[in-house]
Amino acid sequence: MSRKEESQIQPTRPESHLQGSATACLHHTIPCEPVNPSGQDIWTLHDSDEDLPPYEGSGTTFGKEETSWLSDEIMKTLNTRINELSPALRELSLKIHDHPEIMWQEHYAHDTLTELMASYGFSVKQHYLDIETAWRADFQHRSSSFDGSTPVRTLGLNSEMDALPGIGHACGHNLIAIAGVAVALAAKTVLEKHDITGNIILLGTPAEEGGAGKVRLIEGGGYKDMDICLMCHPGPGPKNSSGTGSALALTGINVEFFGHTAHASAAPWEGQNALDAAFLAYSAVSVLRQQIRPDHRVHGIIEGRNWAPNIIPDYAKMRWLVRAPSAAQVEVLQERVINCFKGTAQASDCRLEINMTETMYDLRQNDVLTHEYQRIIQDNYGMSLNSMEGAIGGSTDFGNVTYELPSLHPSFAIPTQPNGGNHTPGFTDAARTKAAHECTLRVSKALTQLGLRAIMDEAFLGQVKEAFNPNK
Repeated sequence: MSRKEESQIQPTRPESHLQGSATACLHHTIPCEPVNPSGQDIWTLHDSDEDLPPYEGSGTTFGKEETSWLSDEIMKTLNTRINELSPALRELSLKIHDHPEIMWQEHYAHDTLTELMASYGFSVKQHYLDIETAWRADFQHRSSSFDGSTPVRTLGLNSEMDALPGIGHACGHNLIAIAGVAVALAAKTVLEKHDITGNIILLGTPAEEGGAGKVRLIEGGGYKDMDICLMCHPGPGPKNSSGTGSALALTGINVEFFGHTAHASAAPWEGQNALDAAFLAYSAVSVLRQQIRPDHRVHGIIEGRNWAPNIIPDYAKMRWLVRAPSAAQVEVLQERVINCFKGTAQASDCRLEINMTETMYDLRQNDVLTHEYQRIIQDNYGMSLNSMEGAIGGSTDFGNVTYELPSLHPSFAIPTQPNGGNHTPGFTDAARTKAAHECTLRVSKALTQLGLRAIMDEAFLGQVKEAFNPNK
């Protein structure tokens, strides 16, 4: 007599990822950058000793007719400030790199970064929104002519901190951390020196690698005070280049099959084989892949406990990631995948439990911010635009931020080993190089320019907000 299938689909909180070993956490890891989908020449470490083009100029270095909306004096201030900060930022990057901490456990990075931001005059909130390793650093300046009659604009920034289990900072979050710091400190110097009214908020965002930390911050209102939000991400790519493409939306599905043990030889008919259920589910999803769109992705693994070849397994677990170009497409695709699990549970006479993780939305780069960043990075800092579309092929919780407010998340190339892209030990080494540091500072200068224009130019910010589309 067969048992009635029991299917329970319940959302899970990111805190559940804290349980288990670091190895178990690896199964939740969400790759956030591509290897090299474009086929363009990749900048290798062998080439990294070659000089990059100059980038300290105030607006005429690359011979463009109009290279900056900002004045030469402001350009000089921000470029000089980041150059001055370079040794301290390099030290900070190496400290974080050499103390890798997985999601929700970024205690060293939290303490180091908050101490530094406080030392530079920011108002710091540790353990922000009751998230142990999140933090917030604020700075405000009011010009001598400010009378309160006009709105004060706020530049928002993110510094990621978490590493990957077993391979450390193989996604370069040490570089992302210092980029947020560099932009915040340079923008602060400009506001003070040139007496400009504006606010700066830098969020320390934990658990990007599988914990959807920014979703927690969004739910707590962490982004509501910002007018725009900026961050950047390193990856492999053509030398001295940057990209502004999208990223796939993603949801996770944790599947458990519960059967009944029996002697595999003496009485197999008395068992319900949970491993059979998982095997059939894996095969069903593999067949399903033939009928999904070429830009959709479904991938997963099988886990067990106390398995032995002479015992019918009574438990099997699967972890799946479902990706598509939009959150709406993910929602449709995940239902097709879940049906594979329901069918195999019935076929194997096993009980089924399904838990869904937080959905990470696709990355919606704001068109106006994108256009201005592309102009700045080419005209003022001599970088080319690569055709590698940001985090395409991977996913990031910053995608959810782009649904909340106008945002930009450019990628930038650093020199890497062959086949040493993000989420490999080779990229861990690449994220520690001096060349990677210099690339990070160059992009930080461009983002500072972009952020300052949003603070200073009301008409520009109006265009940015008009281009924002919150619809999922």
